[in-house]
Amino acid sequence: MYLEKINSPKDIKSFSLEQLEILADEIRGGILNRVSNRGGHVGPNLGITEATIALNYVFDAPEDKFVFDVSHQIYPHKMLTGRAFGYTDKARFGEVSGYSSPLESSVYDCFEIGHTSTSVSLATGLQKARDIQGGKENIIAIIGDGSLSGGEAFEGLDTASELNTNIIIVVNDNEMSIAENHGGLYSNLRLLRETKGLAELNFFKTFGFEYMYVEEGNDIGHLIAAFKSVKDTPHPTVVHIHTEKGHGYLPATENKEAWHWHMPFDISTGELKNTGGGEYMPALLGEWLREEIKRDPKLVCIAAGVPASIGFGPKEREAAGRQFIDVGIAEEQAVAMASGMAKGGVRPVFSTHATFIQRTYDQLAQDLCVNGNPAVINVIGASIFGMSDFTHICFFDIPMLSHIPNLVYLAPTTYEELIAMESWAIRQEKYSVAIRVPECDVAHSDEDYDTDYSELDRFKMTRRGKDVAIIAVGDFYQKGENVVNMLEEYGIDATLINPRYLTGVDSEMLDSLKADHRLVVTIEDGCTDGGFGERIAGFYGATDMKTLHFGVKKALYDRYDVNELMRDNHLTDEQIVADIKEII
Repeated sequence: MYLEKINSPKDIKSFSLEQLEILADEIRGGILNRVSNRGGHVGPNLGITEATIALNYVFDAPEDKFVFDVSHQIYPHKMLTGRAFGYTDKARFGEVSGYSSPLESSVYDCFEIGHTSTSVSLATGLQKARDIQGGKENIIAIIGDGSLSGGEAFEGLDTASELNTNIIIVVNDNEMSIAENHGGLYSNLRLLRETKGLAELNFFKTFGFEYMYVEEGNDIGHLIAAFKSVKDTPHPTVVHIHTEKGHGYLPATENKEAWHWHMPFDISTGELKNTGGGEYMPALLGEWLREEIKRDPKLVCIAAGVPASIGFGPKEREAAGRQFIDVGIAEEQAVAMASGMAKGGVRPVFSTHATFIQRTYDQLAQDLCVNGNPAVINVIGASIFGMSDFTHICFFDIPMLSHIPNLVYLAPTTYEELIAMESWAIRQEKYSVAIRVPECDVAHSDEDYDTDYSELDRFKMTRRGKDVAIIAVGDFYQKGENVVNMLEEYGIDATLINPRYLTGVDSEMLDSLKADHRLVVTIEDGCTDGGFGERIAGFYGATDMKTLHFGVKKALYDRYDVNELMRDNHLTDEQIVADIKEII
């Protein structure tokens, strides 16, 4: 094997083309070994393998700087920079993340990158720093998987061209985002592919970039020749390479969307090793929305590059027709468009992951809530049970969203309550509404839920006790039930409250607790700093009521174990009960 002997890109400089092609097969084997056992990004890495080898063969890392975007296509680069063990040795998979990380290699990974459309902007910073200090190194940004549709990518291109010095932008065009590409920009990329880069209408040339097209984007020889021709160029340059997403693994090329990211699978068949788990709440919501658009011709579902996460696969998108739109990786556009739709008299519902919603904070605050338009935002995966890479942490949403004026942020506890809130939010015309879609598999309840949430900040007391009141938010409501039941075993008759609203307090209910309660406890599936518990503690600040709030301390947790995270933050049922008993 060649791969096991490679510690740095310098080790492949003397390889023949035949050896490089064998190395590509070994790297592809390493990718499949890792993702088949651990899960991960399959298609993006298989498709960028040859280009990564050619880049490291031609350029001189670490002197020359690579910035990968989306850095989920960095697996081959990691294997060429001393981290092949993270792909070949099952016992060491956990030592390597799925993204660019200076914590692993400050020499070869310039930035922590988990989100999209950032590479060109980050690279322009390296470009300017080099120019100021008189450096000569090449700055190379590698962008792909639909990232050009993000606004920051446009801003980076705009700045890079004006700096007018060496920067090389490799556009990895595999004709896909996570699903298909969307937006007029990709019509031009298709035209450039069809004309082998010769079309007069050229998006990149309008900025002033030098431009080169490589049709054989999975051919190492062609790529080496192209990269050699632009190395040390004094001008901003785009190298547009046409690759195949999932290249070299048939299941991934036959169904590119499903194999963008994949759970562990059997390499020989492509079948999942273990589906596990129960019903996935966003999928259940998506199923309801698909039926709802049949009943309501004014309802429009919006996605931003991740349609399948809310149950809109290719067939479902086709069936929805004009009542579904994917704006591509452009959350800012999605929220502003939703505000405009609501103003225009239709019923927009935008659904995306909590980790991505932060990209559109300004549009939520300004374009939507300042205008008071009744759009609905579904926040998916907002939980410690969501994505765990520290670039993708999903539990900072409550401090972020619950303090935006004019936004009603709701936290359902079960599937039935989720649908009751969704139905109300879609039909009402007074508020901008965000809904924290539960992440847990505990999906169903026999309780009756309100159909009108217009009385803002009215909590729901589901059990009346005394001495201790437990206010349990969203996903952690079931944890609140467990705590109340455990306290009963110790003779403590606790009150249980489902707050439902995260944007205010039910002053009347909280005041009523003062008569026969000594302690109010909040339990939230999120960050404590600026969270719901602090809101309750602030309400009782000038009174004799004691408060205790449980959640996750603010920090960048990386690839954490959920059970360990809960123990470290005193969030197990037993720890919560012990802390309550100690106080009272």
